[in-house]
Amino acid sequence: MSTILNIETATKNCSVCIAKNGEILAIKELNNGNYSHAEVLHPFIVDVLKEANLTSDKIDAVAVSKGPGSYTGLRIGVSAAKGLCFAFDKPLISIDTLSSLSYAISINMGIIVPMLDARRMEVYAAIFNEEHKKIREIKAEIIDENSFSEYLSDHKVYFLGDGAHKCKEIIKHKNAVFIDNKFPSAKEMAQLSFNKYKISDFENVAYFEPFYLKDFIVIPEKKKKPTF
Repeated sequence: MSTILNIETATKNCSVCIAKNGEILAIKELNNGNYSHAEVLHPFIVDVLKEANLTSDKIDAVAVSKGPGSYTGLRIGVSAAKGLCFAFDKPLISIDTLSSLSYAISINMGIIVPMLDARRMEVYAAIFNEEHKKIREIKAEIIDENSFSEYLSDHKVYFLGDGAHKCKEIIKHKNAVFIDNKFPSAKEMAQLSFNKYKISDFENVAYFEPFYLKDFIVIPEKKKKPTF
């Protein structure tokens, strides 16, 4: 028996759920086109706990989407998860964001390519088979007309996530299928976190950091010329 709080903040979708043995008891999420996680994440946690008739100390673990994704979004989610784990002495579970996103669709045959928007024509993408087994690791890659051609030549390839819109205008192969309005969500985390809980696949709460894939780049402010 396990009751897990799942937190997803890697993209503009702020999503929280409580799940018991992988079955969702309560969920709240918001994707309004903005990064509103700082404002809504903690109220969402309070709401799902209340709906599930639980208090924070009664959960068995906290699961968090580990990335890749938005630097700020990941920091907010991981900070909240670690705070709860420290406060109530609960284990921390991390869930690969793109693996979770791949479960947003089910296919009988073909390839699933979940992808998240990065800078300009770049995406973070991984590749999964129809059983959601990862067959190519996560990469940051720039999209062009030849992207994923080795998979498209032999399979239907299903692109989803907020990075897929970049591909839609460039990849015109007959085997390319674009799935709209799919985002990383705590819904897909529920079963994955339960699977990890059963084998005690936990993170070190003190040292765990999100998986950014790329370094966060701060553009320095231009110095103003002195006036005399």
